[in-house]
Amino acid sequence: MQNVPKGDGVEQTVSPSSTASTTAGAAAPRRRRGPGACLLVVLPGVVTLGAVFAFVSLVGDDTAAPQDRAPGQAESAVSNVDGSYVPWLRKATADCVGVTPALLAAHIDQLSGWQSDGASLSERGIARFTDAGWKKWGRDDDGNGTSTPLDRVDAIMALGRQDCDLSKRMTALRTKGAVNGDLADLTLAAYAVGVDEVAEAGKVPASARLFVTEVKQRLPRYSALVRRNPEQEAGVQAGSTRLQHPVVTLSVTSPFGSRKHPLTGVTKLHTGVDFDAPQGAQVSAAWGGVVEFAGMTPAYGYRVVIDHGTIQGKRLQTTYSHLSALQVSAGQTLATGQAVGPAGSTGLSTGPHLHFEVLLDGQYTDPMAWLTDGG
Repeated sequence: MQNVPKGDGVEQTVSPSSTASTTAGAAAPRRRRGPGACLLVVLPGVVTLGAVFAFVSLVGDDTAAPQDRAPGQAESAVSNVDGSYVPWLRKATADCVGVTPALLAAHIDQLSGWQSDGASLSERGIARFTDAGWKKWGRDDDGNGTSTPLDRVDAIMALGRQDCDLSKRMTALRTKGAVNGDLADLTLAAYAVGVDEVAEAGKVPASARLFVTEVKQRLPRYSALVRRNPEQEAGVQAGSTRLQHPVVTLSVTSPFGSRKHPLTGVTKLHTGVDFDAPQGAQVSAAWGGVVEFAGMTPAYGYRVVIDHGTIQGKRLQTTYSHLSALQVSAGQTLATGQAVGPAGSTGLSTGPHLHFEVLLDGQYTDPMAWLTDGG
């Protein structure tokens, strides 16, 4: 809810004096009378009523029911979602029966219009997760070092997990004959009012019909969005786009692949490449894009994640970790070769270096195949 600016001044009504000027020696003016009893009774009610009307005029749009959405609002919400999110919608519903990428997108639109800002402080992000809900379903799905419902990709994947879990539970109940109806409708109803209420009704209960209807009304728009961004059969080959060196010299100290972490001792995938870089050496963007994240993380220290948009429908991101400082901020648009920060050893690190990652649709790939010199 936007703050409505007040005027520069406050108008005051000044009543003209009802007494004429007196001359010297005239009788003392009459004693001023206080407000009458009627005014004392009526005035507070008038002031209160005026305040209520003012409040409603300011916040009325935020408290309106979803069915009162202004014409064309749903259409404008679709324009806020570009094709780069379709692969994530597909990924979130890949192993899910009854929940399609378009249905998941329509569900998000019904919840928030794909806008992170909401009137409720307890429900955040495009999927309107509470803290308890995020603790159960949220993950760092795009690998930027932070799990938050304010990250669109994390939110898409989290709601996908929740909807798919509900779909499985509805499938089990329908298999047993405990409920009847369209699986997608039953899943949305379970989200709206809970599994138990759907099971008790044996179908979509009356309390959930409006919610289901509103989501399904948005479905054609998102089906069209998904069709406009078809899945790539062959995918994008690593190296089909060449990236600029993030540091001047590519001296690899730890390659991409499985390894035992030098500090934790845990053997797992090393998700990027470590390049030797002296303290303070300049680290630059390997390609132009928008800074998705720039901040301090426990493991990666100062970290920058750049979203480069899509290549043949696949979302490309690069990350830069263990920096000694940040020279960019989230939301900033960068050109290829622009400085992101000096190399350092922040986070879990044994010495100054750059940990560099390349992610394609959220999957880690070997960065050396994307760099100008190849591997």
